[in-house]
Formats: sequence, structure tokens, C-alpha cells
Amino acid sequence: MAYLLLIVEPRGQRAERGLEAGKRVYAQMGAFAAELKQRGVLLAVESLESDDKGTRVAVHEGRPRLLDGPFAEAKEMVGGFFLLNCATREEALAIAAECPAAAWASVEVRATGPCYT
Repeated sequence: MAYLLLIVEPRGQRAERGLEAGKRVYAQMGAFAAELKQRGVLLAVESLESDDKGTRVAVHEGRPRLLDGPFAEAKEMVGGFFLLNCATREEALAIAAECPAAAWASVEVRATGPCYT
């Protein structure tokens, strides 16, 4: 079954961390992704730019409304994700606990499935 690990980090954390520390964190996450690939559970992985570079799209009465970031009401942002193929929820949770990002962010584990359940 596919599980998504969402890396949910505090907004502003990247700027506070600085470039060099950010590169070290990125390298840790890359090594973790390589390990998951070697274990045969990694389906996809991506890091996301900060939400101040994002745009929200909503359609009201047939017309799109765009809102550029940053999104002031948000205290956290999704910083990236891992899509895994795990036999059980427990396996996905164990992998989330191994994720380096769990030390500076939260790792939300969600199974894929239909949106009507």
C-alpha cells in the first residue's frame, strides 16, 4: 500500500537555519531517500520551495482566484514528501520515525485512498 510522508515544518525555519546548515539538512534527507530506494520502498520524493513562492488557486462561481504566498495565516508549511510502498501502516510509521526531518519538523503519515472515505 502507498503511504505519503509529509514533512510539515515551521514557516521561517529555513531562513533562520541559513544556507550552509540548509545544505547539510538537504544532504541528510538525500541520504535518507537513497537508503529508502535501496530498501525498495521509495516510490517518489521531492523537496518543495518555501510557500512564499507558492500560489493557491480556488475557483468560485467558475472563476479562478489566485493568492500568492506567503500565506500569513499558516504557521507551518509542507516542505516536501516521500511516497512509499509499505506492507503495513506500522512499517510506514517506523520509516517516518527514522526520517531526519522528524528532528526539526513533524512527519505526517497518510495512506493513499479515495477522498470519499
